[in-house]
Amino acid sequence: MKLYRPATVLVGVLFILIGGLTRLATPDQVFEEQNMMVSSGTIGQPLEFGKQASITVVRMQLAKSVLDANSQSDDKPIETNGVFVALEWQTTPGVDKPDNPGPKLVSDGGAVFAPIPLTYSGIEFGASGFTVSGAIVFEVDPAELKGLTLQVRPGQLWNVLNRMVSVDLGIPGEESAQRLVDGATDLYQIPERETRVAS
Repeated sequence: MKLYRPATVLVGVLFILIGGLTRLATPDQVFEEQNMMVSSGTIGQPLEFGKQASITVVRMQLAKSVLDANSQSDDKPIETNGVFVALEWQTTPGVDKPDNPGPKLVSDGGAVFAPIPLTYSGIEFGASGFTVSGAIVFEVDPAELKGLTLQVRPGQLWNVLNRMVSVDLGIPGEESAQRLVDGATDLYQIPERETRVAS
């Protein structure tokens, strides 16, 4: 017994693909999306992400090497020819836990940097009523620090009203970028995530 005709299945798949492609718009197109509201701010500002949820970048630290929180005493730090940008964050979920946040760094020059794949490098939300804090680390080309912005988008496929968070990391020019690189710490240890009751 046939439950669905092949044409019905194909139309359904087509709608899913179109919805997914719409969600993959470039950052320049995000501001033209009818279903995307952008919360912009700077370090220290809680920015709305989803229904009453918020993300706050608490602190930025540049480093020459990194270690994960679960590293053993004999583990060697990960080093780079560029620079690591560590962002310490805090999230509050609001009424509903938001969809998985998809973070990236974008420079004025259009370079895009993804988080390094370590256990504790990422952004997450806890259950309703709980605040989570942690850190996320990116490996960045020092020549692309100018205008560096953290962008966080929901990691979902469906076309519904959502928010994107855009955090200006306060690096307006080459001079301030060079000062940050010169002051980079030798080692940054990514902290374990901490969950506590929201105040």
